Amino acid sequence: SSSSWSSFKIEMEFTHDRLSEQSATYAAGYDAVCLFVNDTADANALRILSMLGVRLIAMRCAGYDRVDVKSAKAHGLTVVRVPAYSPYAVAEHAVSLLMAINRKIPAASTRVKMANFTLDNSLIGMDIHGKTVGIMGTGKIGQILCKILNGFGAKLLCYDVYESDEVKELGAHYVTKDEIFEQADVIFLMMPLLPATKHTINEEVVSRLKKGVLIVNTARGGLIDTKALIQGLQSGQIGGVGLDVLENEADYFFQDWSAKSIEDPELTSLLGNNRVVLTAHQAFFTKEAVSKIVDTTLDNIKIWKEDRLEGLLHPNNCIPAVMK
Repeated sequence: SSSSWSSFKIEMEFTHDRLSEQSATYAAGYDAVCLFVNDTADANALRILSMLGVRLIAMRCAGYDRVDVKSAKAHGLTVVRVPAYSPYAVAEHAVSLLMAINRKIPAASTRVKMANFTLDNSLIGMDIHGKTVGIMGTGKIGQILCKILNGFGAKLLCYDVYESDEVKELGAHYVTKDEIFEQADVIFLMMPLLPATKHTINEEVVSRLKKGVLIVNTARGGLIDTKALIQGLQSGQIGGVGLDVLENEADYFFQDWSAKSIEDPELTSLLGNNRVVLTAHQAFFTKEAVSKIVDTTLDNIKIWKEDRLEGLLHPNNCIPAVMK
């Protein structure tokens, strides 16, 4: 990434295993470990890493909900992340999922490949133009999503604790969560996973949604209670869902299960439902984003090692200065 790389050498070792209490022992003798979205850096794993001499946790993603930051701070570990790789990638993928469920693209493609060129009601969609779309979370990705949806001519209702002027200039309105649940034809989840946002879509909420609502989640699986989602799909309260994340994805995503038996009944139910379009955490996966993730991660390590910017001093630190 930067021209001074020639003087800086990193020795790397790769493992297919996720971080856990058991696999943490692999890191003996290393300064840093580099993690992704489904590695569990809980108190026990961090304690072992710390005892083995690891001083840096470098996340290759923006979210750090699986890192116990209190424990990391207690062990004097520095935790860094890639705060923005390509917010366009995630926002564009979210719209792709919306149009895939709305216009039944996967089902239509399958039929046509079997030489069935007929149309019937199972393929009918709706115009997004003129519809009410709820965007829950208007950070970098949510803001780009609002611009894209504005191009469709949709009415935008937004929810966030922090209101973006850029979003308001598009003509979007900030409202309560309840107003989005009751009015939106389409709901996008664009929030981080926090105790306050866990199961934003739950059984009680599903009963209040507009009948036939389309839901898209490219943020974190835990924002949706999967059982409530499946019940909503079965009752017809939810018309379709586009997911790039799942609450219990860690056991399955980034692995090939095609020759094995999937034992998670909720995942099996979603895979067998033609009103569900599921991708396996690929919203970020563009050439531009991967390049930025690599560059930023290497820079994060270099800043920590060469410039000795540790903990809160590191520009991409993700340990809060004040713990709640």
